[in-house]
Amino acid sequence: MFAKRQSALAAAAGAPPARRSLAETAAPILAFLKRPPVAVAGAGLLLLAAGGLFIAVLGDPRAGAPSARVSLERSAPAAAPVPTAQEVFSFGAMGVYQDLAGTPVGPDGAPLGDSVITLPDGASVSGSGAPITAPVRAPSNPLVQAPIAGLSQPGPNGPLPVIAADGRVPAQAYARPFRSNGKPMVAVVVGGLGLNAVTTRAAIERLPAEVTLSFVPYAEGLQGWIDLARAHGHEVMLEIPMEPTGYPATDPGPYTLLASGDADDIQSRLSWILGRATGYFAVTNYLGDRFVTSEAGMGTFMGVLRQRGLAFLDDGTARRRPGAWARASADRVIDETQNPAAIMGQLNAVEAAAKQRGSALGMGFSYPVTVEAVARWTAGLDARGLQLAPASAMTQRPGR
Repeated sequence: MFAKRQSALAAAAGAPPARRSLAETAAPILAFLKRPPVAVAGAGLLLLAAGGLFIAVLGDPRAGAPSARVSLERSAPAAAPVPTAQEVFSFGAMGVYQDLAGTPVGPDGAPLGDSVITLPDGASVSGSGAPITAPVRAPSNPLVQAPIAGLSQPGPNGPLPVIAADGRVPAQAYARPFRSNGKPMVAVVVGGLGLNAVTTRAAIERLPAEVTLSFVPYAEGLQGWIDLARAHGHEVMLEIPMEPTGYPATDPGPYTLLASGDADDIQSRLSWILGRATGYFAVTNYLGDRFVTSEAGMGTFMGVLRQRGLAFLDDGTARRRPGAWARASADRVIDETQNPAAIMGQLNAVEAAAKQRGSALGMGFSYPVTVEAVARWTAGLDARGLQLAPASAMTQRPGR
């Protein structure tokens, strides 16, 4: 039996394998896939594979959606605006205005810039901090150096002006000597000086000696500027900050005279301001439309000036206010509109008023365009039948 079986195996080993159909081969696989768990898993895999193939072939499935691309760039900062006269005078803005002139300098010398504006007659006018084309004038008829003996006394913050024992008063002793030639007289005050070295030096050196200069009490090196101005023949005034409408949002600076201040407060503030320097014949207001409405405040202010022998010249704000040792009010503020044509128009109006009434006074700020326009306008006054006078010649004593 054993031999029969071995023979059968040997016979089978030598025979070729029986062929099976494709259906017979796939039947077990299909039976396996028909099981429910396997069918669900297979469908999931098939879906994932189809998604991957779709992305690989067609790209981003959101490519057909609306889209936009924006390039973002930081805008350049806007240029700082040129400060107004009020901003320039403000104690907090001194550094801003100083920057407009480049490197600030003192009375010992100052470099200048190079931008210009064109005047109506074709002449050039400097812009902010730029050079002024009017020629530098050699010092002529310098005024006596301050302080003059007997006209000051020690104060808590510096020397204060007083009437001398022999009756001399600062309003006369520090004024520029003047003699009328019979022609109608015009006077011009250029103020806001001392904060900007370039325009201060230009006003001192390029304006006629008869033009009166007004200085800000907060200016650094104030006495040096006043000495330089007097050496060039200019009489000078000191500016008094006064409370305006809208104070303190509009703030003329520390030591502003307030309408609500009592006599002691006003006298104390004036003591600080008047003690800043010597050599001025008068004071003038800076702002102050509200302060001048205070009867008590203005009474104290004018009383101090009268006792100290000082004149008061205002810009028109206090036109009807008597007092001080001597008084005058401006007929025109010449540069409320800061362009050459407007300033020349105001100067011509001052000229017309002088021809009509015999004298007229204009006041302006030390914008380069103002300095240039005043320098050119004054050059032809004599030929036009007028006489340029210092502002002190426009003052009158109370009751005269």
